[in-house]
Amino acid sequence: MALGAAAPPGYLPRVVDQQMTSALRSSPAVVVEGPRACGKTWTARTFANSMMRFDELEPTRLSLEVNPSSFLAGDTPRLLDEWHLADGLWNAMRHACDERAANGQFILAGSVKPTYAVTDHSGAGRVARVRMRPMALFESGDSAGSISLESLMAGGPCAGDPPDAALSDIAALVCRGGFPRLVSMDPIDARDRMSDYLRDIAMLDVNGNGHAEHDPIKMQALIGSLARNETAAASQQTLIDDTSTTGGPSDRDTVRRYLDRLTEAFVIEPLPAWSAHLRSRATLRSKPKRYFADPSLAAAALRASPDGLLADLPALGVLFESLAIRDLRTYAQAARAELRYYRDSKNLEVDAIITGGHGDWTAVEVKLGSPDAIKTGISSLRQMRDKVDTQQAGEPSRLIVLTAAGRAFETNDDIAVVPITLLGP
Repeated sequence: MALGAAAPPGYLPRVVDQQMTSALRSSPAVVVEGPRACGKTWTARTFANSMMRFDELEPTRLSLEVNPSSFLAGDTPRLLDEWHLADGLWNAMRHACDERAANGQFILAGSVKPTYAVTDHSGAGRVARVRMRPMALFESGDSAGSISLESLMAGGPCAGDPPDAALSDIAALVCRGGFPRLVSMDPIDARDRMSDYLRDIAMLDVNGNGHAEHDPIKMQALIGSLARNETAAASQQTLIDDTSTTGGPSDRDTVRRYLDRLTEAFVIEPLPAWSAHLRSRATLRSKPKRYFADPSLAAAALRASPDGLLADLPALGVLFESLAIRDLRTYAQAARAELRYYRDSKNLEVDAIITGGHGDWTAVEVKLGSPDAIKTGISSLRQMRDKVDTQQAGEPSRLIVLTAAGRAFETNDDIAVVPITLLGP
């Protein structure tokens, strides 16, 4: 990978680097999206030859006094960091793309999905989008990566040396999380910084935007409820009831608006339900689940500690699932696939379906790793496989049980059991 002139020293390679290379090769502009502090600017700088940071200038002056196109001049690819703070920049950028008629002109990075005016153009045909998340374990050096998810999905072998990680390590990784500036921190110190992060989100990042009055207390209460309902498809009424004694929102419109704001700031990321034909009379659930962008956010909202999680294995299991979904999303994106989840009306649930399109799917159950839990995961995958109409959906590419600890192995019907500390893209 060739480094741009604006590349920062000490950059840790990210899984999206290959996607960035491809996007710049094939599109005039690339928008890098993701939660604040997940590493977007460093990744964008790694590919840029010049840059402009709009958070260093006063937004009103940008809006009223400055011609946005004046910021587009510079060696390409040119990074426009926090570009949404400059009114009119989007349209100026897309016009420049048309005039230059060349790929790899601009990289736009930001932590909030901007609300486009009616006159703004979508950017279709000009803009590629790259989603970034906090570091997966492979990126932070906490997974050996010796078992490739893409290889497993293609039917490759599941084999690797036993990982050194134990449940205590996983509990620490959950609390520490994958935000780049925190991956070398003590888990409790990192959790405290994530508490600050959530307070800032509640008070500043998603405040206002022309909507009804924003109440940070209600937002913080909702964030706490989302943490308590992490991995669940909690209804708006469930969230209202759960926060009734902590000053949370009391009506569905407010809950919906606050959820939209958290999604726009990439703090939470919905996991859609999978749609497939079934052989049985069971029907599939359609309501999305909600996950925090990083398990450390849920841990901070719950004031969880590694020792506390080890004393409460069900809670550790929930937050480990959140960590697993984060990593699976990162690795699946590299394989040009997306994540869904499976749950039917008979309450059979599978944590993740990785799909590259119709007839291309892999099912994953997430378990901490006890023998009984692994057997349960294998049983759920077999039941789901038997329920899916494979003439319509196709045969699964692979069935996987993803564990926190233990050994890697395969069953006699090719179900792979993989410790997360061996998994990579």
